[in-house]
Amino acid sequence: MNSNTKKKVTIVGAGAVGATYAYALAQAGSCSEIAICDIYTSLAIGQVMDLMQGAVYTPNLSIHVGTDEDFKDSDIVVIAVGTHPLEKCDRDTVIYENAMKIGTIAKRVAESGCNGIMLIVTNPVDYMTSIAYASSGWTRGRVIGCGTMLDTARFRHILSREFKVDIHNINGYVLGEHGVNEFIAWSLTQIAGQPVETFSKVTGDSGLRAVKNKADILREITQSTNHIVNYKGISSYAIATTLRNITEAILRDDNKIMPLSIHLSGEFGITKCSLSVPCLVGKNGVKRIITAKLSKNEQESLKICAKSQIALSQRMYERNKKEFEEAEKSKANKSKAKTK
Repeated sequence: MNSNTKKKVTIVGAGAVGATYAYALAQAGSCSEIAICDIYTSLAIGQVMDLMQGAVYTPNLSIHVGTDEDFKDSDIVVIAVGTHPLEKCDRDTVIYENAMKIGTIAKRVAESGCNGIMLIVTNPVDYMTSIAYASSGWTRGRVIGCGTMLDTARFRHILSREFKVDIHNINGYVLGEHGVNEFIAWSLTQIAGQPVETFSKVTGDSGLRAVKNKADILREITQSTNHIVNYKGISSYAIATTLRNITEAILRDDNKIMPLSIHLSGEFGITKCSLSVPCLVGKNGVKRIITAKLSKNEQESLKICAKSQIALSQRMYERNKKEFEEAEKSKANKSKAKTK
C-alpha cells in the first residue's frame, strides 16, 4: 500500500501479536503513523526502538510509544491486550479479566473523541467485540472484531493445497463464533466460480478426497493455533498479516467483503451477541452486513454459536454481580469495624 498520507493506527498491546502487526504495517507502508501503547511502558519502548532502527529500509512513517492522547486522531485503534499466561487460572477467569480490560480501554477510546474505527483482537474475540461495542457507545459498524478472518485464510489455504489451485481463485468463509463452534459455509464456497463439489469432479483424487473429508478440514482449521503454539510457543505472523489486510481495507475504503465479528441486531435471526458474518468493509468500518443465504445446517450452526455467546455473556454477568456484591459486603464489614 503506497497511499498512506496521514493515516494513523494506534495499537493497544505491545506483545507478540501487537508488535508483529506493527511490523507488518511498517513493511507494507500501510499507514503514516503508528502509536504503540502498553501498560508495561518498557515493552512498548523496546518494540518501538526495534522497529524504528530498521526504518531506513521501510516506507516513510513515524512509530512512537503511545498514550491515551493518541486515540483522538487515530483512524484505527487496534486492541490486542490479554492476560499473561503466568496469570491464567480457569478459562472464565481469563475471559472476565480480559473483558474488564477491553471495557475500560473501549470507554477511554470513545471518551477521547476518536472518530475512527475500533478493531478488537483479544480473545474470545466475539465476546470482547460485544464488550467494546457496549462500552464505547459507538455505532456497531465502528466496533468490529477480527473474528474468523484468520480461520477463513486457513480454510482457503487448505483448499488451495488439496485442489492444487491458486489461493486467489478460491472464495469461501468460516463463520460464526471464532473457536470450537465455528463452521465452514460450504454453500458459499466456490473455486473458479463453481461450487466445490462441481469443481472437484475435474480435479481428480485430491479434490474429491477434500470434499469427502469436510470434518477433517474444519478440525485442521480449529486446531491450527494449538499446533503452531506447540511447535514455537506463540502464533503471531498469520494474525498480524490478517490484521494488516483488515486495516488496509478500512484505510483505502476497499469495500471488501470480510468475515468479521460484529454485533447482530436481527440479521440471520440473531440478536444480543457478536458473531463473524460476511461484512462489507471500508472507511467507515462495516458499511453493511451481507445476509447471504446459508444452508439449513449452516443457519443452525450460526444459532448454536449465538447460544454459546449469550450463555458466556450470562456467566460473565453473574460473575460481575457476585464480585460487586462481595465488594459491597466487604465495605460494609470494614465500616462496621471502624465504628466499634
